[in-house]
Amino acid sequence: MDPDSEISFDFQPFLCQYKSGRVFRYRSNATVPAGTDPATGVVSRDIHVGAARARVYLPPDAAASDTKLPVIVYFHGGGFVVGSPAGTANHAYLNDLVARAGAIGVSVYYRLAPEHMLPAAYEDGWAAVRWAATRGDGADPWLLDHADLSRVFLAGCSAGANLAHNMAIRASATGALPKGVTVRGLLAVHPYFTGKEAVGAEVDFPADVREHMDCTWRFVFPGSAGLDDPLVNPFVNDEARAAVAKISCERVLVCVAEADLLLKERGLWYYRELKASGYAGELDLLESKGVGHGFHMDMLHSEEGVKLQKRTVAFIRK
Repeated sequence: MDPDSEISFDFQPFLCQYKSGRVFRYRSNATVPAGTDPATGVVSRDIHVGAARARVYLPPDAAASDTKLPVIVYFHGGGFVVGSPAGTANHAYLNDLVARAGAIGVSVYYRLAPEHMLPAAYEDGWAAVRWAATRGDGADPWLLDHADLSRVFLAGCSAGANLAHNMAIRASATGALPKGVTVRGLLAVHPYFTGKEAVGAEVDFPADVREHMDCTWRFVFPGSAGLDDPLVNPFVNDEARAAVAKISCERVLVCVAEADLLLKERGLWYYRELKASGYAGELDLLESKGVGHGFHMDMLHSEEGVKLQKRTVAFIRK
């Protein structure tokens, strides 16, 4: 059989990889350029962050004001294998969030598997956090003129929430960020976590679901120990739990979706375990009713989408 037509791994609903190594992504790669958004007035531009890139967003009228703005470092979802800040839905979401929150947005183009296996995405995520924390190595005009680095927020959806969580752990290490830089909050929307042992309603999942989670995680991170890797199971042991408890941001908001059949239980579990870990900050939970995983990316202006965005904005502006 032709190795360019025989599938070696099928990662539904994202992509398949053929035995030749060729990758086919099922989802649309439709993108939009950076620039001025006519609906919100937000201006964006693409920049390089070491080996990675980011799309930076500035809210309308920022240039005419002396008010310093919070900074949101955002990580898109897509199972570590698809997605981009330039993707139509991701770009629209950031424009809306930046405009409503009155914040600078830094949306990260982290490298994707299988072309770039994990931990590449974590490395790119940390490079972006450091770039923002140093005002673009002291050379980015928007961060130099407008950023309040005592109000940095790490945010993401799905795999992006996993990235945001792990960046919060790294940022909490002594000396990890320059003096005066403070991560105020962590926003984890429909977070992607898992583990070998079922939690909550996961006990009713068919056996092949856990097998699928293990296979897909190993697909994106071949060097991993599997589902009990602390990067994807943050409470797997005492050492991992202690690292999470030391997250230094003052507040965390965990968001789940009622009809998110695969990851809702893990989001609730993350909230419960974070609360029990000894984390000293403020912890809140929001459940969106009657909607599924990542619904807000395509339903931003729906009733539940508006509720989620309002809660997110309030979290940042508090």
